[in-house]
Amino acid sequence: GTEGLPPPEPVDFRTLVLPRSPNACLAAPAGAHPAAHLATPPLPADVAAAWPVLRRLGQRFPRTHPLAEWPERRQGQWVERSPRVGFPDVIAAEIEEGPGGSTGLFLYSRSLFGWSDLGANRRRVQAWIEALDAALRGR
Repeated sequence: GTEGLPPPEPVDFRTLVLPRSPNACLAAPAGAHPAAHLATPPLPADVAAAWPVLRRLGQRFPRTHPLAEWPERRQGQWVERSPRVGFPDVIAAEIEEGPGGSTGLFLYSRSLFGWSDLGANRRRVQAWIEALDAALRGR
């Protein structure tokens, strides 16, 4: 669960400074963050429809627990524990209204311990993007 973690704070995705270690992955709308590892496509739903789906998304993943949320920002955070040792990784996601009424997604996953994660956070971010798209499309 969430025990033993530092108090969560909202992430400012526009000014987020990524760690030097390779144990984090940031996905953002194209051009929204210069250091993003992945670009997220516009979501197939408006902000009002996408936010409640995002809030429930963590339930789809094993060992993932809600950590905090800031509805006014449409931002949520979860913790996922590693299967063997229970090391925590924090996932933060925010939905924003973009240009022309499009809906953008920021998604950031980071390990709290260690240097390398062998690509686990990148795989997690990709899985969350795919799961959110599928949920919004009703698949």
